[in-house]
Amino acid sequence: MIVDIDISSYRNLDIKAHDDGVWVVTLNRPAKRNALDIETIEELVSFFSRAPRAGVRAVVLAGAGEHFCAGLDLIEHHDQDRSPADFMHVCLRWHEAFNKMEYGGVPVIAALQGAVVGGGLELASAAHIRVMDQTAYFALPEGQRGLFTGGGATIRVTDLVGKARMIDMMLTGRVYQGKEAVDLGLAQYIVEGSSFDTAMELARKTAQNLPLSNFAICSAVSHMQNMSAMDAAYAEAVVAGVVNTQPDARARLAAFADKSGARVRPNS
Repeated sequence: MIVDIDISSYRNLDIKAHDDGVWVVTLNRPAKRNALDIETIEELVSFFSRAPRAGVRAVVLAGAGEHFCAGLDLIEHHDQDRSPADFMHVCLRWHEAFNKMEYGGVPVIAALQGAVVGGGLELASAAHIRVMDQTAYFALPEGQRGLFTGGGATIRVTDLVGKARMIDMMLTGRVYQGKEAVDLGLAQYIVEGSSFDTAMELARKTAQNLPLSNFAICSAVSHMQNMSAMDAAYAEAVVAGVVNTQPDARARLAAFADKSGARVRPNS
């Protein structure tokens, strides 16, 4: 079933669709360093719930202004004075949004600049590919603010950097940037110029893949990481059985067989 995405209904996300199936979703609260309030989270849930059924082939996730995302909107959090139960449900909506990104089956490429901090790092870690520019920096300052992560950092950021570094970041507020951040896995690419331009190039490249292949890559891998080795092996075989026999792949396989298709070559 194909669904429509009414981009005019989004206030905190600036959404643009391109003819090649690449959509750009920009956090549009630059005066707040794109901090995530509950309305923005609900808009993320809405968009990423619809994207797989709306013909979206790839998403570039960006932040307006100088920063990607400074995390939880602490002013809203302070002013709301939420109960423990209230904040638990806020966290569950964050998980819903980020799970829709990671498991939704549409490639999400994050273009990172400036602050990628706290909940902003949790958001970025739900993307499948992260591109950082020279201004980007990563931190989890929850410990200094009397807080604890609630949007999946204990899962996704720990997967990226390991338990010891994750705890260190939370305890000390340690900041990572530059090549060190890439070496740790916080981003896969670092660029001298615009992270957005590179993210768009990668999105356009992934959008040329068959949608079913992208769906499997951008959902099954994460699901399999949550399984035992034996269960993951079984699931991988089942997914491969479906994806590797899809009719739309026949032309690509034929091009490989008759040597008319592109070959994998090392970078020059």
